[in-house]
Amino acid sequence: MLASMSPSRLVLVAKTKSPLLAQTLHAVVPPFLERGWRLHGDADLLPAWGAAGLPEAALDTGPFPEVSELCLVLGGDGTMLAAARRVGMSGTPLLGINLGSLGFLTAHPAPEARAMVDAYFQGVLHREVRGLIHAELHRDGGIIMSQGVLNDAVIGKGALARIMDLDLQVDGEDAGDLKADGLIVSTPTGSTAYSLSAGGPILHPALDALVISLICPHSLTLRPMVVPSSLDVTITVGHAEEGYLTLDGQTGHALQPGDRIVLRRSGATVTLLQNPALPFFALLREKLHWGDR
Repeated sequence: MLASMSPSRLVLVAKTKSPLLAQTLHAVVPPFLERGWRLHGDADLLPAWGAAGLPEAALDTGPFPEVSELCLVLGGDGTMLAAARRVGMSGTPLLGINLGSLGFLTAHPAPEARAMVDAYFQGVLHREVRGLIHAELHRDGGIIMSQGVLNDAVIGKGALARIMDLDLQVDGEDAGDLKADGLIVSTPTGSTAYSLSAGGPILHPALDALVISLICPHSLTLRPMVVPSSLDVTITVGHAEEGYLTLDGQTGHALQPGDRIVLRRSGATVTLLQNPALPFFALLREKLHWGDR
């Protein structure tokens, strides 16, 4: 006799303070329950879960499975970055429903949430594989932090408005002794985030490259650079009072003089499920008003 197949698993990662969460859960959860999926989410999801009229016993609030068939991300881009770190980098595809304002990564608006779930079951969503940076923080001959990064690694300063001294190397070659308020290394996915605000270019997500953008450089000749992601990027911290390394806007590490941040292409990827009717340049026009006058 054939062994019964285990049920499919859905992970829910949500912005629990959103006023749109309960009604969105009411729209998206029933199709999974009807198909016998197992649902996983954090315990702080339960108030909105109850407000949506969903049975509490249907939500497993224990540890997330290592890999699931799908993760529904209900929130904004910060929620998507958190989901990428928690489950996406392990291979679970992510479908983002935007409960916030901009929502460049969580591109699908809340009123279309049920339609996107239906599209998922119909198999018509487009799978976009996004590359990652692997970030390491080296200190005193050891590695004190190692993490995958979907958007960007940012070296910035603290409350005191004092210049940072940073030594930049690309593929082992000296690229400059930089004086600036900070530095951003972003993936193509992150090129529309902080790097864009710092004057960096927009990269198509299919590119295999990194953007190096300085924050308020103290020289007019220091411009953003695009380099192949196959080249290691190393930043050595000189003078950096209250310097800080922030990864994807989610985790942070205080920096000391002599610290080295090594950034290289990761072997892992993150898969985003996207509406094929909303390709990259349509997303630019909708979210960033690309081409408006």
